[in-house]
Amino acid sequence: MIITVGGLVGSGKSTLAKALADSYRFTLVSIGQLMRDLARKKGVSLLQLSKIAEANDSIDRELDKRQKEVAKGDCVVDSRLGAHILKSDFKIWLTAPLETRVQRTSNRDGVTNDEAIKSIRSREKSERTRYLKYYNIVLDDLSQYDLVINTGLFTVEQTVSICRQAIDAIRS
Repeated sequence: MIITVGGLVGSGKSTLAKALADSYRFTLVSIGQLMRDLARKKGVSLLQLSKIAEANDSIDRELDKRQKEVAKGDCVVDSRLGAHILKSDFKIWLTAPLETRVQRTSNRDGVTNDEAIKSIRSREKSERTRYLKYYNIVLDDLSQYDLVINTGLFTVEQTVSICRQAIDAIRS
């Protein structure tokens, strides 16, 4: 079974994907981590890498290729585009209020709230532009997702429980 977890920056994608992978003993595939590793390797920030990717689709295409190579068998894929690129069995999209996402991003990245909000807005603008330009995907169209959750309303444990109930229902 392939489960994809997508969502906005700071919505809890990575946290949920890891929790689900651990819970089901599935392999975790993190495209966000691959992107962060690539940025580090190139000596640029994640935002700078996104800007580079706007001008050249080779970065996104390489990540797509890697995603397809590793997303096999029972796995949870942490990827904004996973639901569009992979033949997944269950697709989850996470959202949260901007204030919540800013706080989470600030805590995770060790930056101020002002830096976090600037980074979130820039990254999301870049991603919306790229996804529309390269894939003809409108990020706000959530119609292909099986479950959409506002994680600002729930604890991590509650979010995991909601997802498990839905996944278990389709598995049985």
